Amino acid sequence: MIISLIGYMGSGKSHISKLLSQKINFKLIDLDQQIILKHQKKISEIFAERGEIFFRKEEKSILEEILKLDDNMVLSLGGGTPIYYNNMELINQKSKSVFLQASVPTLTERLLRQKAKRPLIARLSDEELPEFIAKHLFERNTFYSQANYTINTNNKSPEEIVDEIISTLDL
Repeated sequence: MIISLIGYMGSGKSHISKLLSQKINFKLIDLDQQIILKHQKKISEIFAERGEIFFRKEEKSILEEILKLDDNMVLSLGGGTPIYYNNMELINQKSKSVFLQASVPTLTERLLRQKAKRPLIARLSDEELPEFIAKHLFERNTFYSQANYTINTNNKSPEEIVDEIISTLDL
């Protein structure tokens, strides 16, 4: 079984996938890390040097390879992965997808602490961040809402979120 975690940046995909994989003893794969390993460059460098179209094609190609594996795994996806090509359809066909949903205030609070590490928001002022997140979420929710399951992460500890995923998926 493959469990794919999707959601906006700051929703906790990386942290939750790590905790979940440990708790249920599944392999952990982070799609962004696989792209970094293949190209030996940071995502921001790939974007800068080759452009977003190249990145999205690589992302799709590596996603397809991972989803062909017959392992029990937790797959952490990039925030934009479900948006491009037919990725969301593929994710739902080959895995149990879980949307880690968080509100704009929750995401803003989390992302304010991480701005420097996130190229997409690094240049935004703290005041611009909530509007940017709200606009992005509005555009992406059409795709995120296609997930097999939705877990609201507001005001929950990572452990509570992991337990809710386990309970929801009947693991």
